Amino acid sequence: MKSIRNYTFYTVLALALVLSACQEDLLDKSPVTTISNESAYSTPAKVLAQVNGLYAQFSSQSFYGGRFIVFNEQRGNEFSQNDGNNSTGANVWNQSITASGDFVNAVWSAAYTTINSSNLLIENLTNSTVVGDSLRKNYIAEAKFLRAFSYLSLVQTYAKPFAQSSSSPALPLRLKAETSGSNNDFPFSTVAEVYTQVIKDLNEAETDLPATYATALLNASRAHKATAIALKTRAYLSKGDYANVVIEAAKLVPTTAPYQYVSGTLTHRLEASIATVFGGSYVGGEALFTIPFINPAEAPGLQSALAANYLSPVLYLSTTAIAADPVFASATSTDARKNLITTNATGQKLLRKFPKNSAPYTDYVPLIRYAEVLLNYAEAAAQTGNLTTATALLKAVRNRSDAAFTFTTGLGSKDELVSTILNERRIELLGEGFRTPDLLRRVQPLPAKTGNAGTAPEIAPTAGNYVWAIPSNELAYNALAPR
Repeated sequence: MKSIRNYTFYTVLALALVLSACQEDLLDKSPVTTISNESAYSTPAKVLAQVNGLYAQFSSQSFYGGRFIVFNEQRGNEFSQNDGNNSTGANVWNQSITASGDFVNAVWSAAYTTINSSNLLIENLTNSTVVGDSLRKNYIAEAKFLRAFSYLSLVQTYAKPFAQSSSSPALPLRLKAETSGSNNDFPFSTVAEVYTQVIKDLNEAETDLPATYATALLNASRAHKATAIALKTRAYLSKGDYANVVIEAAKLVPTTAPYQYVSGTLTHRLEASIATVFGGSYVGGEALFTIPFINPAEAPGLQSALAANYLSPVLYLSTTAIAADPVFASATSTDARKNLITTNATGQKLLRKFPKNSAPYTDYVPLIRYAEVLLNYAEAAAQTGNLTTATALLKAVRNRSDAAFTFTTGLGSKDELVSTILNERRIELLGEGFRTPDLLRRVQPLPAKTGNAGTAPEIAPTAGNYVWAIPSNELAYNALAPR
């Protein structure tokens, strides 16, 4: 798990024709390990292999293929930890992990590997004639989307929240490919500068991405226009820029029900049954961006897989957090999301959104769902005073899983409605990696918690470990990193 920080490593990795985690029939399967830069982009098939390889890097088990999502749940308060073993993230759960921690270094390395590979692809395709102009722009836009997603993930994890201090040093904003270790000393950009670049990349990606692909699988696993727009709603929400959340979300969500986005043959909407979304290999209309582990060899390992963490279990649901909500805990609840929780032989409540609890762990990983877009929009609409729209969007999410439910409280004022929407986020997005970012963006403490692994203290926003420390490997290689 040792993180390699020298950027020479990134170049070698990015120039490999790695197998894609996206779709087998699109791959150049030549068993090449390292090749020249010219050769890597010399044919349409090899260019496509580089694009697929970029998605594969983003989908690594240290990043969005598993671990990073788990870490964002461990740092929050929805789950208790079963053991005190740091290899399963006990030091993440109890908030004791430091700059030298393997996971702190591994996430940083995985994200910057994706970023540098994105930069390489952008630079190599900018003036290329190997593929047609439209497809070339498509590929570059995909690289910008994944670069933006990676930077958003980093700035939400290692930097102070935008609402707390947008002028604080955040990250090295590397936008050019690094082909040697000579540029390791690199200044840190501010939180605001990183967000500006994320939005810039997503705006440009939206322009050049296709509206749709040929199959449902590709629409779910490759970035398209709606994917970039949806991620912008997340980025703006993280900034607290509610007006722009509304502007972007309105591109995907009509003003009145039925709430759905239609572009040609593509429709994004809430799936009728939440159980369908979490059946293990969902690529339907609710999926705006998903990691599909089609090839078992590419699936995450035991300690990284979501099912292994939630069902084995490393983590079990805290009885004092969202699992105590009547949606899950009431004997009379008819909410379908209640069925996404099970009880094991020792009485622990376990999340079963990812049901494939044995190797290979091939559950598809949903990263952006239409339900999230509706909730992003609802929160932003409420914050900007449009309580009618906010309420309607909230009800759409709740009534998808419980058609008979009627809110009798929590809708009376702006503050009450925002609180109700935030609670619905905790119910709907449970286990999908949103809890910690949602606490941080609102500059709320990371709550104290207890479990079989012991206790974890409350972490105040002013505490040094409120966000993860700059990794020790970055500090070792980058003399300009803040200390």
